[in-house]
Amino acid sequence: VNGDHWIGGERVSSPTTFDDHSPIDGALIAQIARGTATEADAAVTAAANAFPAWAATPRAERARLLHAIADGVEARLNDLAIVETTDNGALLRSHLRGVMPRVAHNFRFFADWLLKLGHEDFDTRGHTNHVSWDPAGVCALITPWNAPLMLATWKIAPALAAGNTVVLKPAEWTPLTASLLADITAAAGLPAGVFNVVQGYGAEAGAALVADPRVRRISFTGSVPTARHIAAAAAANLTPLSLELGGKSPLLVFADADLDLAADLAVEQYDNAGQVCLAGTRLLVEESVAADFTARFVKRAAALKQGDPREADTDLGPNIHPVHLERVDGFVQRALADGAQALIGGGPNTDLGGLYYRPTLITDAAADSEIVNEEVFGPVLTLQTFTGDDQAVAMANATRFGLAATVVTGSAERAERISAQLVAGTVWVNCFFVRDLQAPFGGSRQSGVGREGGTWSFDFYCDLKNTVSAPWAK
Repeated sequence: VNGDHWIGGERVSSPTTFDDHSPIDGALIAQIARGTATEADAAVTAAANAFPAWAATPRAERARLLHAIADGVEARLNDLAIVETTDNGALLRSHLRGVMPRVAHNFRFFADWLLKLGHEDFDTRGHTNHVSWDPAGVCALITPWNAPLMLATWKIAPALAAGNTVVLKPAEWTPLTASLLADITAAAGLPAGVFNVVQGYGAEAGAALVADPRVRRISFTGSVPTARHIAAAAAANLTPLSLELGGKSPLLVFADADLDLAADLAVEQYDNAGQVCLAGTRLLVEESVAADFTARFVKRAAALKQGDPREADTDLGPNIHPVHLERVDGFVQRALADGAQALIGGGPNTDLGGLYYRPTLITDAAADSEIVNEEVFGPVLTLQTFTGDDQAVAMANATRFGLAATVVTGSAERAERISAQLVAGTVWVNCFFVRDLQAPFGGSRQSGVGREGGTWSFDFYCDLKNTVSAPWAK
């Protein structure tokens, strides 16, 4: 994989590089060009120069090129999956079966949605109103390391479909598939400068990118503290931004629930070694069934196999980076020191060494404790009990976040009533992680700003215009 930037249709190096290590075994897998304000400026310049022609490109041609990119993704699906697993440690089988096919689908979906995007004209006292979606300009997209290519293309595809040009700054811990995507877009015939990739650290390349007044849209997925810096930079230029941030989502299990289903859904929260923003990390269980639920959960969790994510029977791979593993373990050790209990797990997997952390369930933690309120972003869940619907809702909403929630119940009436009261961008009832690209996606409170998906994506990546015409003389 080429570790240089992709700017204006060419590979561009930097005077310095940084090392990219695999979380699987710590091996050095690439040296990556370390971008600064210089490369960010060059990429925005290339994108700005390419914008007029790309914005004027007919919708059908833009859609054709997005489908060609999807074809390229599918042709290199195995390569992309292997590189992504090596770079971020997520399961190879997940990348092969779901994640990389979803990358291709991201491009196809927004290409097709573009062709049907529209609003019926409407009348005002004999005048005709016509709504249109105009390309906004250069988009700065800053993406995370937990699902690098899938989450990047969730932004890239609608931005390009809308007629914008893009500068992508991938996470420095997982830059490799962004580089491969640059090759795929070039092979598909995307004009030079329409898609650019700048590698580097957030404080260097990212900060310069979001502060550039030529950037007309910023989309970021990541942490709340970083989002504050980005929002401050965007404010100086009044640049519209979309933020998908952290979560501390509840998974509510009511006494009338199918407890086997509830336990299965709860164990699923360990997916990707717990490095999922949507994960329901706070298990809230009705007191009368808590012991029964917990026994089923512990049995299922014990059956999880932790190990090399390239092996087909592995369920949990490593965490992403030594710094992150230390952060995850810090949360757990502070909770235990404060009197909480680890019903399972409670520390790194010493049998495997490296960055493998045992799936952990924390009980007896106080409602105001750090472990209950802060996003850990590792394979760590907490268990609390409630005694009625009102308390369940109060506990679920007792967080500054509001990204998602999961409700497990045998009552359709309760599901509807509880879901209506939850503060969350997405609520799943008796299921988890079912996502459709035409649905709005985003977070409430400090879990984000704005919604993307379907027409909502085009509303963000475009300047909406209403043209009002007086009646023409006969």
